[in-house]
Amino acid sequence: MRCESREPSRSKTRRSRAGLVTGLILPLAFGACTGGDDGTAAGAVSELRILDYYTSTTNNVPWERALDVCGRAVGVEIDRESVPVDALMQRVLQQSSSKTLPDVLMLDNPDVQQVAASGALTPLEDLGIDTTGVADGVLRASTYEGELYGLQPVTNTVALFYNKKFLDAAGVVPPTTWEELEVASARLTQGDRYGFAMSNIGTFEGTWQFLPFMWSNDGDERNIDTPQTAAALQLVKDLMTSGSLSQSSVNWPQDEVTDHFIAGNAAMMINGPWSFPALERTAELEYGVVPIPAPRAGGEIVLPFGGEAWTVPQTGDEEKQEKAAELVQCLNRDDIEVELALRTGTVPTKPALADQIASRKPHFKAFTDQVPNLRARTGELGPDWPEAATRIHTAVQEALVGGMTPEDALEQAQNG
Repeated sequence: MRCESREPSRSKTRRSRAGLVTGLILPLAFGACTGGDDGTAAGAVSELRILDYYTSTTNNVPWERALDVCGRAVGVEIDRESVPVDALMQRVLQQSSSKTLPDVLMLDNPDVQQVAASGALTPLEDLGIDTTGVADGVLRASTYEGELYGLQPVTNTVALFYNKKFLDAAGVVPPTTWEELEVASARLTQGDRYGFAMSNIGTFEGTWQFLPFMWSNDGDERNIDTPQTAAALQLVKDLMTSGSLSQSSVNWPQDEVTDHFIAGNAAMMINGPWSFPALERTAELEYGVVPIPAPRAGGEIVLPFGGEAWTVPQTGDEEKQEKAAELVQCLNRDDIEVELALRTGTVPTKPALADQIASRKPHFKAFTDQVPNLRARTGELGPDWPEAATRIHTAVQEALVGGMTPEDALEQAQNG
């Protein structure tokens, strides 16, 4: 889960252009690859079509580089198309119906099981994919009926960012419990500045940001009409009612939350590592990152993981499917995971690589430490997760600005 711009792009990276492409994006430092040459044997696979939704500059450039490196490693040209994030699934459905799916398909990880259930994807283990070192939760998210259908190089989750100057001036330390969060947010709310910010928008982004509070309090997406989930929603409602959280947060996507934090309109925020590039461009901003507060002292914090998995569609061309699997395997190479993480504001899905990230970017530690224990959004409901996600963000909106109590909002969303 992350925010992308909505401008589509298409690129065709051929091996004969490799020098030009490398020269354009020298800041990346992927290691040299072997394999591939200027000639292609008769009948061999020479090109792979790829579809993704990396249209923002932050993501498009690093992924273009990674795909170019891996294309040369496996000896193919890359014909890549990038579409807006909200258009990808529609494109996938259209291409599946017309039997024109690409050779390699990137999917938001909660969508993998839904697409796999349709029969459109090839089990990766049938293609010899090696998953050694990948966090178990990441693999489970891309597994459907016992078969792995996607491999995810990098991931992300959320944490609590705080403005050090604001907290020091108010004599506040970063909160670790819900009670401390309420007290700190109230003390940090001054004038036009809110003590706390998060996205409560009526989309999957809103659900994503609410999940840490719901899950950490033993809420369950199979039935959101429970006291545990109601208590989590009451916390958010209380923060808004007290004036510590802006009512406008029901319209804020996550990137807008970051904008308010950078502008000094919020002293703390819930957000992900994709915020780092924007934060680091603001030289005067001194900030820290800590885990999201737990319901009670010593309580477990349960976080969702985001990011995208790379899959191999069932195209009917076995040679291309095997070559596509080689490309997917290359994208999950250790050095590529590390560079993608550093350049895109994500973390590797292999916990063993965490120190390579945290040693170069200390703020990432709040995220890398969480990777082994992150929970998949599809873990309970599989392909039915999107329906539950809709119920959750609908209930949040009704409780915050619809005039309903958390209990009534959750009951209506669950049973309506």
